[in-house]
Amino acid sequence: MKILVVWLLNALALLAVAYVVPNIHVANFTTALIAALVIGLVNMLIKPILVILTLPITILTLGLFILVINGVLFYAVGNWLQGFEVRTLFSGIVGAVVYSVLAWLLAAIVIDDKKEE
Repeated sequence: MKILVVWLLNALALLAVAYVVPNIHVANFTTALIAALVIGLVNMLIKPILVILTLPITILTLGLFILVINGVLFYAVGNWLQGFEVRTLFSGIVGAVVYSVLAWLLAAIVIDDKKEE
């Protein structure tokens, strides 16, 4: 049940990103659900490989290159999915950061990790 709530919150965060960041467009809520799922899968499967492959430059930039990796993956998903559009790489980087912060905030507000027994 918790994973479905997180998925819905991520879709809402993606809709908010499309509203706040220029050059990012989401067609509707169904597209936001699909895009949130694909972004989650890409971050789970592809991002660790890219982080390992770019470890020297990540160390050299004191970890800031991770932002570029997140932005490139966000941009790639935007170009791959129909109905979810990220026009520029800079918008992808800004959108990925805003999406991460909004998804974290929504999850922190809605989901109560403390189990009262």
